[in-house]
Amino acid sequence: MARYEHLPIYKQAMDVAVHFEKVVAGFSRYHKYTLGTELRNKSREIVSQIVRANAEHDKAPKLVELRGQLDELFILIRLAKEVQAFKSFSAYQFTVEQVASICRQNEGW
Repeated sequence: MARYEHLPIYKQAMDVAVHFEKVVAGFSRYHKYTLGTELRNKSREIVSQIVRANAEHDKAPKLVELRGQLDELFILIRLAKEVQAFKSFSAYQFTVEQVASICRQNEGW
């Protein structure tokens, strides 16, 4: 099994997943159990996808799939912003910056 803990993309994806766990706790009840659940699940899927991609000899198909999952996460984040689920703009801004950084790392991998 390939090692993945040292990968910057893994570390950042894990940070984003932990961030969502904390941020979603501040969502209203309605958004916490609908949109918040999707955000948390998608961020965990992305971490898992990074681990799977790292274990593959030919990473390209897994990285393309990862790009699609990141796009889906961006849509969920944007939706959360539009419905004002985030308690502050800075929480939204931090999230977008971190996910964009993961996207850039995915493209460079």
